[in-house]
Amino acid sequence: MDAKDILGIPKNGVGIPQEKKSKPPKEHHRKPDGISREVYMLTGGVPPLMPAIDASLLKKRQPSLEKVTWQWLSFTNSARNDHLELYHWVRVVNGVPPTGDYPFAKYNKSVDVVKYTDEEYDKYLTNPKWTKEETDTLFDLCERFDLRFVVIADRFPSPRTVEELKDRYYSVSRTILVARAASPADVSAHPLVKEPYNAQQETERKRALSMVLSQSKYQERKDAEVLAEAKRIHELRMLSRSAEDPEKPSAADVAAAHTDLHSDEISPSAAAAAIAAVDSATTPASVRMLQVYLRSFALDKMVEAANSTAGPRAIKRVEEVLQDLGVNLKPKVPTKAVCAEHLELRKEILTLLNLQKQLQYKAADGSSYRDGTYADMPGTPKRRVGDHDRPFIPDTLNFGGDRVGKRDQKRKGPGRPPDAPSSPATKRARKFKADG
Repeated sequence: MDAKDILGIPKNGVGIPQEKKSKPPKEHHRKPDGISREVYMLTGGVPPLMPAIDASLLKKRQPSLEKVTWQWLSFTNSARNDHLELYHWVRVVNGVPPTGDYPFAKYNKSVDVVKYTDEEYDKYLTNPKWTKEETDTLFDLCERFDLRFVVIADRFPSPRTVEELKDRYYSVSRTILVARAASPADVSAHPLVKEPYNAQQETERKRALSMVLSQSKYQERKDAEVLAEAKRIHELRMLSRSAEDPEKPSAADVAAAHTDLHSDEISPSAAAAAIAAVDSATTPASVRMLQVYLRSFALDKMVEAANSTAGPRAIKRVEEVLQDLGVNLKPKVPTKAVCAEHLELRKEILTLLNLQKQLQYKAADGSSYRDGTYADMPGTPKRRVGDHDRPFIPDTLNFGGDRVGKRDQKRKGPGRPPDAPSSPATKRARKFKADG
């Protein structure tokens, strides 16, 4: 927008009429067939984004020499024993129907149930709780229903529980396998022999599971509180037992044992006792309370206890020194001896760092004493030969600098020494001059 637009003056000049340009006639596009009016108004006749595929550019399928047809043919399933003949649609190529077994027959899996003879039953399998007819019926149902014991218990003629049926089947199978083997070692790796079925344990497990599943929310909360209280009582008892243990060594015993370990003349029994004393003393109480623990876990707790008095900077410096020495922060083989030496090395490095810090403090104090002594400070009067025994009294006016007060400048003459006493004649002359 410019000044002419603001004032309403035409841009071509005043009084010159503008020629009206004729607008081109709008082209009216006819709505194509097969599309609704609303969709056409939304698109405005714009061609689609997806280009049309030219059929001539597509790869043409090579003509196949095979003639494929579908025929309604009969088939049999080898998984069935009744030779039932059924029909289904089959893909036939060049008029030759497919041959072979039914393709889904390979998914029919069955359990190999152990078979026994009458002689084997009379010799190995007699049981006063089971008759031969019941055992035969059980094995027939197991083979028929593929060891689905819930279904077998439902179809069994006499009232038997699932655990009783399992126990009878697995015990008979295990006995037949051991009896037919040349030696018991030949079938020792068989699952039925290696892991025998325990009916009593299974009954107890189901009973406990039923009790847990039938509990209410209140009973679950009460059980959790009881378990937490039992755990707390157990921890308190273990702590009190470790505190009242008479075999727990004192600090002096630990130091003596540590000294004895580094001596040359020591017996094996004394060495073992000393090592046990050091290990018991250096191990935290929270770790000793555990009956079984990893040595690496105990090492982490002992390192935390040793670093409790040190700050984060000191701990970081210890780790840097370990890395400089080529020592791992955590031993790769955390045996008892390796953990003890690793902990001792950490303690020695921490002691060395503390000594170095104290040495730096002492050196800084000594340098400050050498650089800023009292004799070299400005404004301090120097001693004369006969002033060794006289106490030093500093001049309050000149202490800390060479500046002299204005009153002293007026009274003292230019060539007069500061310590020279004034004579009476000088005082009298000064008085006469003031009177005149």
